[in-house]
Amino acid sequence: MREITIGQYIPGNSIVHRLDPRTKIILTLAYMILLFALNNFYGYIFPAAFLILATLLSRIPVRYLVKGLKPLVLIIALTFVLNSFMVKGRVIYELGPLDITYEGLSQGAFMAIRLILLITGTSILTLTTSPIALTDGIERLLSPFRKIGVPAHELAMMMTIALRFIPTLLEETDKIMKAQMARGADFESGNLINRAKNMVPLLVPLFISAFRRADDLAMAMEARCYRGGENRTRLKELKMTSLDIATYAVFVLFAIGGIASRFM
Repeated sequence: MREITIGQYIPGNSIVHRLDPRTKIILTLAYMILLFALNNFYGYIFPAAFLILATLLSRIPVRYLVKGLKPLVLIIALTFVLNSFMVKGRVIYELGPLDITYEGLSQGAFMAIRLILLITGTSILTLTTSPIALTDGIERLLSPFRKIGVPAHELAMMMTIALRFIPTLLEETDKIMKAQMARGADFESGNLINRAKNMVPLLVPLFISAFRRADDLAMAMEARCYRGGENRTRLKELKMTSLDIATYAVFVLFAIGGIASRFM
């Protein structure tokens, strides 16, 4: 659980860290759309190259990103296996009533690569953006919807807090599991159903801890005279620079290359 990187932030002064949070949010969404728009292996060369470039410029250790994929290895492997058996085509090997096909292996590998690129790419957003900057970026992007009554600031605050609480809750879950294992609880033996049932006693202390942390956070915000987004000022105003424009241009070039591969 400690190896999950989603929601964590690594301070730094790299090029990616200095980008406007709106730029990183927009490019992350565009990157996700591009991954689902591509339909062949050759097209994934371009988002993969963009991801490698962003990782190098952010100065985030590659081992750290790979470590963040470990908790999701089971999901990626399951996706690969299911596609290998369920897609019809040229049979490579027969395993009882199930057939492993060439098209299935190709589709499974394609989906596994998509998941790896998707998880790694979205992790860079939170790893290089502070909670305050992320909140301000989401709020500014949602500000046009205020005209129809959308509470942009409140939504941005809730999304950021929920995202940042992920590693905190995972760490709390790990502590509770170790405390109960010290008292004789068994979370590792038995089949999958029994192991799932053994996890139920974790929910009560975890919910209590989550509510306690939420109450402490609310009291801390009230003590600092937090009253929502009305008439709220900021120490640092968001401002687009030439670096953000250059980043958009580079991504557009990679996106054009990926989209062009669909028609080649």
